[in-house]
Amino acid sequence: MFARFKFFFVILQTPSILDTPIEFLKGVGPLRAELLRKELDIATYGDLLRHFPYRYLDSATVQHIGALSPEQDYVLLQGAVVNLSEEGQAYRRRLTATLYDKTGRVELVWFQGINYISKSLQPGATYSVFGKLTYFNGLPTITHPEIELYNAAQVSQAGSLQPVYSTTEKLRAKGLSNRAFAKVLQSLLEKLKPGDIPEILPAELRQRYQLYGRYDAYMQIHFPQSETQRRQAEQRLKWDELLLTQLRILKLKINHHQQKGFVFGVVGDHFNNFFGHHLPFQLTNAQKRVLREIRQDTFNGVQMNRLVQGDVGSGKTIVALMAMLLALDNGFQASLMAPTEILAQQHFQGIKELLEPLQVPVALLTGTVKGKERKQVLAGLANGTLPIVIGTHALVENTVQFSNLGLAIIDEQHRFGVMQRAKLWQKNVFPPHVLVMTATPIPRTLAMTVYGDLDVSVIDELPPGRKPIETIHRSENFRPKVMQFLKSEIEKGRQIYIVYPLIEESEKLDYESLKAGYEQVKAWFPDPKYRVAMVHGKQPQDERERNMQRFISGDAHMLVATTVIEVGVNVPNASVMVIESSERFGLSQLHQLRGRVGRGSEKSYCILLTGHELSKESRQRMHIMTQTSDGFVIAEEDLKMRGPGDIYGTRQSGALDFKIADIVHDVEILEETKTAATEILYTDPSLELPQHIALRAGLEQDRSGKGLQWNKIS
Repeated sequence: MFARFKFFFVILQTPSILDTPIEFLKGVGPLRAELLRKELDIATYGDLLRHFPYRYLDSATVQHIGALSPEQDYVLLQGAVVNLSEEGQAYRRRLTATLYDKTGRVELVWFQGINYISKSLQPGATYSVFGKLTYFNGLPTITHPEIELYNAAQVSQAGSLQPVYSTTEKLRAKGLSNRAFAKVLQSLLEKLKPGDIPEILPAELRQRYQLYGRYDAYMQIHFPQSETQRRQAEQRLKWDELLLTQLRILKLKINHHQQKGFVFGVVGDHFNNFFGHHLPFQLTNAQKRVLREIRQDTFNGVQMNRLVQGDVGSGKTIVALMAMLLALDNGFQASLMAPTEILAQQHFQGIKELLEPLQVPVALLTGTVKGKERKQVLAGLANGTLPIVIGTHALVENTVQFSNLGLAIIDEQHRFGVMQRAKLWQKNVFPPHVLVMTATPIPRTLAMTVYGDLDVSVIDELPPGRKPIETIHRSENFRPKVMQFLKSEIEKGRQIYIVYPLIEESEKLDYESLKAGYEQVKAWFPDPKYRVAMVHGKQPQDERERNMQRFISGDAHMLVATTVIEVGVNVPNASVMVIESSERFGLSQLHQLRGRVGRGSEKSYCILLTGHELSKESRQRMHIMTQTSDGFVIAEEDLKMRGPGDIYGTRQSGALDFKIADIVHDVEILEETKTAATEILYTDPSLELPQHIALRAGLEQDRSGKGLQWNKIS
């Protein structure tokens, strides 16, 4: 055993050539090294080795200019560059050139990096040019092409696939163009021996999944001899990344299941009284199933870490409330943290109302709760007289002390930073039980990575009586017909939401477009016959509340709003949701907004209004929204179109900071690595067997060098 640990210690401690500072590599030096650190976070040989090509130019696929057509997207061309000229002044300045081959010509245009490009281009020389093809006045044009001086001898020596690396204008200005990058990497690879990139996967795994050797994978990913070898190298490197991720997550889940937790041993008066006499509606089978899972988690003496996901309107809040009552029955306090003030207030009002017959005190704690009221809330939490608190991130502040917090519920967890969430766990001697809720259905790939350490419950049933929402896409020229339809719905006694987009970078413009929209709506729906309320984030809180209440009470026929109503507002009589400029919203947000209607027994509609000119992606989003109301299908499509970081806040957590793997497209590898990680940890939880020691070393060394705290991701 001692020999085994000694060997493991040596693996971790032996200095590696990959730790060498980048300035010592031929072709780099101190100045370029400093720039590489600042621009691309490349500080060592290892960082450079993991700076993978993002594309390859295949000289076997060079096209003739004369054969180009407007249907084509990205093209690779070869020819002489001539007619360099600069036009325009200041921000209108641009550089143009013409690329000729025997069959035709293409215009090349640059708006940035003009000085560097004009100095480096050699008029009349032959270049390989890659870029997105567009047509301007009937002429084929490529803006900001990737351009390399063509060297026939170099191509035949290196094979047909030429790597293309991401670089920046500052690096290009210091001579680190794509070609220079390739040279620097070539000199690095010449220094490396197989022992410098040790194998970490057990031989049995490599054989079972037919994986390339690790050293060969790094060699071939940068300078592949063929497309087959490039694919095999890419598969192996993705395998490494995803396996290490799965091992970390599964180890974390095992640790969670060993973390001591409070025991909720009884189901008492609070729970039984509410369930027996004050439930506003009958629970669905899905809600009952999730409650049983929570009951089991909180009874077995280990800390609960459970994710409850359910579509908009599936009844997550009532499940959360009943979990809180379970905590109260066992002498513990409960908290619910929401991402926005308006949602926290909505939860507070709803829960306070539901608990009034039980005379259970509930408090609200947000940034706007000040003075005497705040002191009373803090004192009640500290001395235990206040059993339930609902709030925003104000709950994690150090001044908030609990007498005995047993359950922490987080709504829409992806909107909170990692450290904000982690602070809640420190509010008692043992971490409280954790219940995470989300109305954004989580695709399977994300559930296996970002949320992989949590036990998952799904409320996959809507309350009885709900009718499907009909979703319709209409362009601007249908506006009169849409307005006429809205009038007919109001005549039936229904209410209507009209939502305008809100993009933070242009709040002033958005506010102006909202006000203009409000005036336009008032013109279509004049006083006193129609009553229109307006709600947006810039209003004073009391005015916003007043306008919202007008709509909730039925006093206002229509609510013109920004996305502040995306989550939380419940008006069963509202039957139509009109989303203006729908092309400016992501799929998940459109789906969330649509969920604001269809809460009563009447037929409901969602109308997506857009401009005439739509991009391919916007058209695709409109098609998906009109074809399905399944939140999981929509979440999968949103993930494919936008990437995980945009939707789930995973970039800020560092959880998906992959160099080469892509969980959207690498589902098969993700499944394989999850199976492999489960098998490995089942047979060897501490990775102490000889065949797992190298893997354990790879796991111990933080892959980013930034000291990511994996135990804080969820």
